[in-house]
Amino acid sequence: MNAATATAQPDALNRGMITLFIMLATIMQVLDTTIANVALPHMQGSLSATQDQITWVLTSYIVAAAVMTPPTGWLAGRFGRKKIFLTAIAGFTLTSVLCGLATSIEEMVAFRLLQGVFGASLVPLSQSTLLDINPKERHGAAMAMWGVGIMLGPILGPTLGGYLTEYYNWRWVFYINLPVGIISFIGCSAFLPETDLEKRPFDRFGFAMLALSIATLQLILDRGEQVDWFTAKELLVYTGVGLSAFWMYVVHSRTAAHPFLSPELFVDRNFVTGLVFIFFVGIILLATMALLPPYLQNLMGYPVVDVGLLMAPRGGGTMVAMMIVGKLSGKVDARKLIFLGLVLIVISLWEMARFSTFVPTHLIVQTGIIQGLGLGFIFVPLSTIAFATLAPKLRTEATSLFSLVRNLGSSIGVSLVTTLLSSSMQTNHAYLSEHITPYNTALIQSAMPQSIGSGGMSTVLMAVNGEITRQAATIGYLNDFAFMMWVVLAIMPMVLLLQNPHKRKQPSTEESIELALE
Repeated sequence: MNAATATAQPDALNRGMITLFIMLATIMQVLDTTIANVALPHMQGSLSATQDQITWVLTSYIVAAAVMTPPTGWLAGRFGRKKIFLTAIAGFTLTSVLCGLATSIEEMVAFRLLQGVFGASLVPLSQSTLLDINPKERHGAAMAMWGVGIMLGPILGPTLGGYLTEYYNWRWVFYINLPVGIISFIGCSAFLPETDLEKRPFDRFGFAMLALSIATLQLILDRGEQVDWFTAKELLVYTGVGLSAFWMYVVHSRTAAHPFLSPELFVDRNFVTGLVFIFFVGIILLATMALLPPYLQNLMGYPVVDVGLLMAPRGGGTMVAMMIVGKLSGKVDARKLIFLGLVLIVISLWEMARFSTFVPTHLIVQTGIIQGLGLGFIFVPLSTIAFATLAPKLRTEATSLFSLVRNLGSSIGVSLVTTLLSSSMQTNHAYLSEHITPYNTALIQSAMPQSIGSGGMSTVLMAVNGEITRQAATIGYLNDFAFMMWVVLAIMPMVLLLQNPHKRKQPSTEESIELALE
């Protein structure tokens, strides 16, 4: 067969070992997307970097990973999936150590960029491998196992990064990858089967244009908040270059004999609908993670360690849901499970939109569990149904596109809610300040608490402004939660676009013979 994914399915023992070792590599890569965030202030001081320079530690990794994700399918077909997987593990582990050894901001940015280049293919290759080594009836269980690593990485990353930075050193955020990478490399070398090669021409111009458009989009999303978005010439340049590159990519793809992304991918309705869904799942997954920690720390006064503990039940809910879905796979219509997950996320965001500056701990845990359950009920059946009707030879290319769209959704979601939060805080601060006048009897000094009024007018004004800022920030966070709730409600009807693969028309005897001969 002329397919990069064509491989004999291993027995149960080998399948278990392959799953274990590729998931170690996948979790290692996913953790690194968020684990370094909390260590940035410590890196900044150690590397003598400015605030603007230190942000490139994150930006370089994200941009490199986004650009190198799409060619994963072609690389696996050209050189073999096992070779690419082992190269990615070795390169990611080595560059992780180099990041820990970095002595200047220039070295750190360069090594993080290389880390993103090598790590980009780990997630899509692990997904396509699990789909290939498991029979179709076990795809749901396989995606449940894969989903646990993908979903828990962003949740556990900040907590683990904070612990390592606090009790050891920020360099251990990167050194921790060394033993994991070595074990994963040895295990994959021993158990991972090689795939057939596919000599498909590489569309250099198509890749260059798509890479340029993805890179500029990521730069816009990562730099926008720092430079005040499109008031900065830098972002206007990125936008012009990105739109031009994407337009040239679309035109080129419609005329090229061998376009960079296979046109067959966009004919499959389940896969295209799955891309739209995973984009919005990416928004909800990381956008909520970006909002909750500062909300709990800055407005409710929780220490960093307690914030990590409060976020943990969300991951627990996701794990429970994925285990349930793995058992129900093939027995319950996947579309019903996806709809149930959307309903649970709407319920959790509705509760979060009613938070205040004082929220009982049990309510924070409760909403986290409900949202984790919802994400688990969506992610696994969606990952299964999106590839159920797709030709096996397209899986590696499809999984790379699936991962890319999820990551773009996460980047856009974080940038969007951060911008909305800032705008909402300014608007509500101005609105609440309108009521601070000498004629407001509630603000007469004699009616103020003694602890405020005893410090003079300046102290009173500072205290009042501080409380206004606090309330405006609270309203801003609640508006973001409500916005995400409406986004989820808006995409719920799209469940109807998904086809149930188990109810597809069975081929006739003649058609089956023709397919077998092909």
